Amino acid sequence: MVAELKNIARKAKSERVSKETRVKIEINLDKAGERDIKTDLPFLTHMLDAFACHGRFSLIVDAVGDIEVDGHHLIEDTGIVLGTAIREALGEANTSPIERSGFFTYPMDGSLATVALDICGRANCVWNVELLPGNIGTLDPTLFREFFKGFADGLKATVHVNLAYVDNNHHAVEAIFKGLGKGLRMATRKIEGDEILSTKGMFDQ
Repeated sequence: MVAELKNIARKAKSERVSKETRVKIEINLDKAGERDIKTDLPFLTHMLDAFACHGRFSLIVDAVGDIEVDGHHLIEDTGIVLGTAIREALGEANTSPIERSGFFTYPMDGSLATVALDICGRANCVWNVELLPGNIGTLDPTLFREFFKGFADGLKATVHVNLAYVDNNHHAVEAIFKGLGKGLRMATRKIEGDEILSTKGMFDQ
């Protein structure tokens, strides 16, 4: 059974529709190169593209929201849907062994960020990020904490983000998203054998 599961394509579609946003995401964890990302926030689009590129995932995103009010809803809901799509793509992760945890420290010019995650079935987000005052264009960069909180909730994973130092907010946030892609690539990597990496013999649900 486990051998058969290892050959299943790990891809999924997820959607969230509310009065505030409409977010549709498709991801393929085992195929690189196909990226078609459209959101109402150009910088969010850029970050998702960086995430998929450095994680070597195929990613299709169509996300619209009430950005005339604030970018909060769209950023948060996109994180939720992305995390949910990855969880659904993993599917039988409780019986198909993966590395489960991963991390990456990414340098972006004068900024340095580390992202570590554990796909354990328990949602938790630690955001140890102190950005410089000011927006990225018109976007409040502190809203990306809501993206990562939503991502952790959707994936049911523990996610820690630490920013060691920052030269500007664009570089800092981009280093974080690239680190997420690299760390997630490590965590979702298939491993040999039939035993999952848990002394419980299972991940939490």
